[in-house]
Amino acid sequence: MHDHAPDTRPATLHARIRAEVEARILSGELKPGDRLPTETEMMARYSCSRMTVNKAMASLAATGLIIRNRRAGTSVARPKMHAGVLTIPDIRANIEARGARYGYQAVLDELRPPCCVHLGSEGHHLGQSRFVRSIHHADDSPVLIEDRHIFLDAVPGAAEADFRTEPPGPWLLGHVPWTEAEHRIAAIAADPLTARCLEISIGMPCLLVERRTWRGDETLTIAKQVFRGDSFDLTARFGPSS
Repeated sequence: MHDHAPDTRPATLHARIRAEVEARILSGELKPGDRLPTETEMMARYSCSRMTVNKAMASLAATGLIIRNRRAGTSVARPKMHAGVLTIPDIRANIEARGARYGYQAVLDELRPPCCVHLGSEGHHLGQSRFVRSIHHADDSPVLIEDRHIFLDAVPGAAEADFRTEPPGPWLLGHVPWTEAEHRIAAIAADPLTARCLEISIGMPCLLVERRTWRGDETLTIAKQVFRGDSFDLTARFGPSS
């Protein structure tokens, strides 16, 4: 008598369709903005009814992974801020808009075991992560140090990404769909590590931005960004209805 491994395949066809499309999105094979096959093409591929395809697509849309449009078709969702009066800046674009030359340096890149990651006063118990510490420069002067955890259970493709020349933030936006984000902003004094990395005095005022990003209930990444207080600012423009 032989032991057989349990069958972990989805029990229904619509669940299988959803699982296969979801896997292609989460692996980065399908990127934000990519078009998905039409319902007719999906019906032919899986030899099923329109109702079965529609049920699978509706389930994916409910999680925020895809956007369905009757005229334009179905595509992988592009990230949106959950409540966006203030958006996190594009660091490179911001620096270059000021007429400065942008530079990036990864100073620490390692795998970390499951741990408790602190965001503000709260601790979050999360799985194995790839941790990247980087410094961003304007005309060879450091203006930002970033510590970022990318959680590999949710973003397995990050294990093989090359962050030696490309910052993790733009890579994540280009490869990983997300549904919600929150950030915390505070004024802090530079600690010894920050002072050394940003070439400033200990205790000098800095701007701290902490950000956590989800896809559904999964935490994708937690980032801590510390800006030199004398060389960076964050702005937002909004009206009474914002």
